[in-house]
Amino acid sequence: MLTYEKFFIGGEWVEPAGKDTLKVFSPTTEEIIGSVPVATNADMDRAVAAANAALHGEWSTWTPQQRAELIGKVAEILTARQEEFTNLITQEVGAPYYFSMFGQVMAASMILSSFVQHTLNFPFEERRDGALGGQIIVRREPVGVCAGIIPWNVPLFITALKVGPTLASGSTIVIKPAPETPLDANLFAEVLIEAGVPAGVVNIVPADREVGEYLVRHPDIDKVSFTGSTAAGRKIGAICGEQLKRCTLELGGKSAAIICEDANLEETIGHIIGGGLMNNGQACVALTRVLAPASRYEEIRDALAAAVSAQTIGDPTNPDNLCGPLIAERQRDRVEGYIAKGIAEGATVVVGGGRPDEAKGYFVSPTLFADVTNDMTIAREEIFGPVLSLIKYDTLEDAIAIANDNEYGLAGACYTADIEKGIGVARRVRTGTFAVNTTQGMDFNGPFGGFKNSGVGRELGPEGIDAFCEAKTISLPGGIDLPIGG
Repeated sequence: MLTYEKFFIGGEWVEPAGKDTLKVFSPTTEEIIGSVPVATNADMDRAVAAANAALHGEWSTWTPQQRAELIGKVAEILTARQEEFTNLITQEVGAPYYFSMFGQVMAASMILSSFVQHTLNFPFEERRDGALGGQIIVRREPVGVCAGIIPWNVPLFITALKVGPTLASGSTIVIKPAPETPLDANLFAEVLIEAGVPAGVVNIVPADREVGEYLVRHPDIDKVSFTGSTAAGRKIGAICGEQLKRCTLELGGKSAAIICEDANLEETIGHIIGGGLMNNGQACVALTRVLAPASRYEEIRDALAAAVSAQTIGDPTNPDNLCGPLIAERQRDRVEGYIAKGIAEGATVVVGGGRPDEAKGYFVSPTLFADVTNDMTIAREEIFGPVLSLIKYDTLEDAIAIANDNEYGLAGACYTADIEKGIGVARRVRTGTFAVNTTQGMDFNGPFGGFKNSGVGRELGPEGIDAFCEAKTISLPGGIDLPIGG
């Protein structure tokens, strides 16, 4: 059992102000695997104060080159401890072993590594000719003290999404892990210490929702970066709006995968299984609406059924198992509720629909629904579990209309033998990312975020750094030689 008794605040482990602890349970065994202290408002005050002090201290003098080097050290140490993080996340989240390794730990290292180059190339200060005959310097300065609210489904991955641009921009941050998954965040604190991240630049404080809201409302927080449900995102966005506080909100999704008539079915099915059932279906970008042409509907249904049936279910620490448990009993109940709604509304369960023969753990069998129409609940709402819905379309125009007929707009995909046709579809589907003949559209060098109810703002790429900066214009008279700083 992994037990932490202190918080990581101001570059050191400090005693909590309160006495309450949070027990962490394995979704596979339902047994306790660790514990952490639970923050009070006083603990959050201390963390925000440490971040604020760091913002105005020596950290403010670091150059982009120095910050880039630091990010690289964090990525290097995280990679060196890959096996340790993989084993912990597999237990903590219930994610399949190889997804924990590649989709979390290695991906987090790659995100941080990408920010090394983005930091070196980012225009923190640039010179322009003024419109009125003078000259201007446009600076991008740190946004300030940030709050990073982390979800439970891919916690290390999302932590990297927030820590990377924090370090790149010269900002500071207080990370609040999800109550279900605080252990990997505290382990990450050890990486930050080893890398030499200055005291107070990153602080990690597990807390419940009430203290998390206190952090969001804190007057010394300049920006909130939140990843989670749309319902919670609306509340956080409203608070930030009231306080004129910057925010980035990466929220839910209900992504459509459009299979064209000319698609290579064998390759396509592999991409859809990978994109739809990753992390036991607990992924905001999951390709859960599969749009199939009427001319090939039965063929695609049967091929998908075979692929879903082939998903091995069980203990995620066994690398042979492709599907593990959901995060908690409440999440299993939620997914089973959606399956029941699908059946009640007339969809047909082709594969799955129940629980596997596991004595313990919050398992739901990978499930494929056929005969789904886009007005059904399972086609409209984010299930966040291993459930795919197969929807029939007549023409490609119909498929695009169906893909766009949803309140979400996070991701999507198209599969076709004609790459130009696929790009044309991508241009017309209103989502923040879109994949053509691959698993899903997130790339660490490009912006990631959603349209519509999938969120506000962008992460990753140089756009991810820009979201952690404030722009300043300095106006000067013309005819002078301007030094450009960082």
